[in-house]
Amino acid sequence: MTLIGDTKETTVNVRSEYGHLNAVLLHRPGIEIERMTPSNAEEALYSDILSKHIVDKEYASFCGVFEKWTKVYYVEDLLAGLMDDDDFRQTIVHNSCKLEKCEHLEDYLMRVESRQLAKYLIEGLPYHADTDPQRFAASRYTIKPLYNLFFTRDASSSIYNEVLINSMSFAVRQRETLIYRAIFDGCFRCNTICAMDANKDARTEGGDVQIAGEDYLCIGQGIRTNAKGIMYLAEKFAKERGKFRIITQELPHKPDSFIHLDMVHTFLGSSQVMVYEPMITKTGVFAGKATTVIECDNGKFKTTEYDNILKAHEACGHSMEPVFCGGSDSWYQDREQWHSGANFFALDDGKIIGYERNVNTIQALNDAGFEVLDADDICAGKVDMHNYNKFVVTFKASELPRGGGGARCMTMPINRD
Repeated sequence: MTLIGDTKETTVNVRSEYGHLNAVLLHRPGIEIERMTPSNAEEALYSDILSKHIVDKEYASFCGVFEKWTKVYYVEDLLAGLMDDDDFRQTIVHNSCKLEKCEHLEDYLMRVESRQLAKYLIEGLPYHADTDPQRFAASRYTIKPLYNLFFTRDASSSIYNEVLINSMSFAVRQRETLIYRAIFDGCFRCNTICAMDANKDARTEGGDVQIAGEDYLCIGQGIRTNAKGIMYLAEKFAKERGKFRIITQELPHKPDSFIHLDMVHTFLGSSQVMVYEPMITKTGVFAGKATTVIECDNGKFKTTEYDNILKAHEACGHSMEPVFCGGSDSWYQDREQWHSGANFFALDDGKIIGYERNVNTIQALNDAGFEVLDADDICAGKVDMHNYNKFVVTFKASELPRGGGGARCMTMPINRD
């Protein structure tokens, strides 16, 4: 098959968290997010249900900023294009039906128009009493909606010139990986890797994996990413590079706001990081949580524990200045971390985007030299980001944070300088 649309112009190449962004993969939240109820929200990994008409406005500002800055690809568009290819359609339909235990639908789905099929695979396929087994009636959907798909970071992660197809820890998110593997195999023709291919018990998720540089990663170890998943990456890249290091930060398993490393630590540029201060001081839920550097030198591994992640960065040759989520007040730190106050995404070195609602965090960034720009002004053409050397774009969000993630969670970078 030929590459879908203009994806032939884009190669996967992401060698840091902060190089100039040339291409990104996003997903506009669709009606799948309205197919949650209070009774199934916990199974969907949400603590609340979302209002789509508010989400639509908030997400429009978010993706509008990216469309002013870089090449944006959308998951549904790429998936619909792939469904025009019989081989990809057969593979994804078969594997999706196998996961959902609805093999009786395969013949029907193979005949569905491509755009509609993409919608079914994302938004869910409603139960029909005359054709579907009764066991699907209670859930209302024979193919369940992918409630979390707009967090494009989690199920797939660009690492250097490959894409890590993550081994998701919860069943409700496992089908996402089928879509992303198809997209990166079929649209971008890049090499994909998966920890579960080497060890069925290995787990990784993209919110935990951060590219600190050519020779080291930062990875969170918690409820979503485990030690076996981390060692898979350590062994793989050590074998390829000879010398390689991974900073591992142990995360609390509760509450849910600490599910990934990028909820407490994100790169703002080459010399600054946004962090949740208790992770540095090892207090509160981070008391006793280890910070370790796994180092490989020509096949020999050693581990060294450090006081905190800033000290670990120093040991890896990078001195990082912290900006604290929530500022200096511990109450505001806790409040703003809860709604992804540490979860920023870098468009370039020192040029970031995040939620406007975390006002103390934004003030801390402003105090650290970041010009504060409004996303709506950018989308309206009133402000040009390219005129600023260092900035934070803020976008209004009340519903999106209730999904449990922020700007980094909602972005899957494909190419950076």
